[in-house]
Amino acid sequence: MSFINTILNHFNAHPGKGFTVEVRGKDLTATSGAELLDLIERARGFMRNAGVKSGDRVALLAPNGTRWLASDLAVIAEGAITVPLYSRQQPRQLAAMLADCSPSLLIASDDKLESAIRESWTEPCRIVSYQELFAFQALNEPPFELGNDDPVTIIYTSGTSGEPKGVVLTSGNVDYMLVRVVAEIAKKTGDRGTDDRVFHYLPFCFAGSRIVLWSQMFRANPIMISTNLDNLVEEIKSANPNFFLNVPVLLERMRAAVGQRITATGGIGLTLYQKALAADARSLAGRLNIADKFWLKLAQSLVFSRIRRNIASNLEFLICGSALLAEETQRWFEMIGIPVYQVYGLTETMGIVTIDNPGAVKPGRVGCPIQGCEVRLTDEGELICRGPNLFAGYWNRPEATAQVLRDGWFYTGDQAEIDSEGNIKILGRLRDLLVPESGHNIAPEPLETKLVEASDAIQQAMVVGHGRPYLTAIVTGPVSDTELDSVMEKVNREVPHYQRIHKVYHAPEPFSAERDQLTAMQKLRRKAIEKYYEKEIQGMYQ
Repeated sequence: MSFINTILNHFNAHPGKGFTVEVRGKDLTATSGAELLDLIERARGFMRNAGVKSGDRVALLAPNGTRWLASDLAVIAEGAITVPLYSRQQPRQLAAMLADCSPSLLIASDDKLESAIRESWTEPCRIVSYQELFAFQALNEPPFELGNDDPVTIIYTSGTSGEPKGVVLTSGNVDYMLVRVVAEIAKKTGDRGTDDRVFHYLPFCFAGSRIVLWSQMFRANPIMISTNLDNLVEEIKSANPNFFLNVPVLLERMRAAVGQRITATGGIGLTLYQKALAADARSLAGRLNIADKFWLKLAQSLVFSRIRRNIASNLEFLICGSALLAEETQRWFEMIGIPVYQVYGLTETMGIVTIDNPGAVKPGRVGCPIQGCEVRLTDEGELICRGPNLFAGYWNRPEATAQVLRDGWFYTGDQAEIDSEGNIKILGRLRDLLVPESGHNIAPEPLETKLVEASDAIQQAMVVGHGRPYLTAIVTGPVSDTELDSVMEKVNREVPHYQRIHKVYHAPEPFSAERDQLTAMQKLRRKAIEKYYEKEIQGMYQ
């Protein structure tokens, strides 16, 4: 029995239970199993009437929400293939993906999204809105019988360094991963037998988010869905989750915001906070003394407990993935009593290869491979893996597939280290390596992390220098020139001479997805940023 049967059976078995909870400010709106089944059956009725067949692609362009889930499950229940698209992506990029996968139907949540697509896509298929989709007569039939090799979704890569590619994931991939994820959650929650409060704000259209969404339904556990990223702080408080998935940029901003707020308030709270930070630093260096233990215990009681309550009083741990998390940020959350479990994976690996385990967390590393997944390093230090989570291939791209899938192994493109316990440290993308005129191979991500770590006022950083005489950087955020000089001096003291950053440009505005400088998961689009700041970069080398 495939995952779609399990999920629909849960809805049938618990018709009155709220499976999705949309968070709008302080309001929580639940949708029951019976209501979800009704939405799914109406969507299936529409698709059957529209001639959608098993194996057809159905694109889904909509923000997160209950109807997103119902649309997705309806497509899969009909034996078709969901192609989820990011609703805030540039229309021309969406049009390229649609042209690539040739869907027989596009589900667009509203008229605004439909109009944007029609203007950019010259050969559109039939486009249906939520209003029409869920007003159709319900189709009450068992779901299509999926085999292990049957594709269920095509997820497009972020295209950080090239054209997005459609990653084909099968029913077997999903079945394997959901069982593993449920087991990993049980390790961290103790399998307490009650519903966890799980909040989610990242776009459902990406692999990691999709696994979070499906795994909650697979274990008959509700999911609390963010509806407004501009109001995320209030939504997290309203949801009051036990845990949720994050990208590093949010955790780094949370840490910076807490430090700024405590500094602005001053008084005994600031004194305790500063002493605790100093004690934690000495603990890392192996020089913790009795006084340090006293200050840490006092800060835990008077300062850190308040910080935790201000985030969410139920919060037990956080999960973080998609990019490198600064070691200092992970240690900071651990210090205040909120463990952060890192997860590593790619779209091609169904979102997960490794995950941290309680009691074995090493800040700066991403944990050990999940059960059934093997990893090793090539002679060049590239991480490769194999297991039931590996994708079937790129849609209509056999040559690109052959480049990364060789003899059953997936070549991730990530440079890594593996310690004696199997715990992995990701050093950066091999194709992002900078080779200045000195000839050294330099991964930019660790240097960028150091810059962001060194000041709460630096929000983003990108290091430049491939083929050039020395390294430079672009930073964003409200950092003063004096503090920026201090940051540069600190970072350059900690690295070898060939990794020193000689000049820095302070950009007047943050990198943004609207200017194609960031992916939806906040990863840097390096080529786009270099092109945008071409004149400023050139100025740093004159």
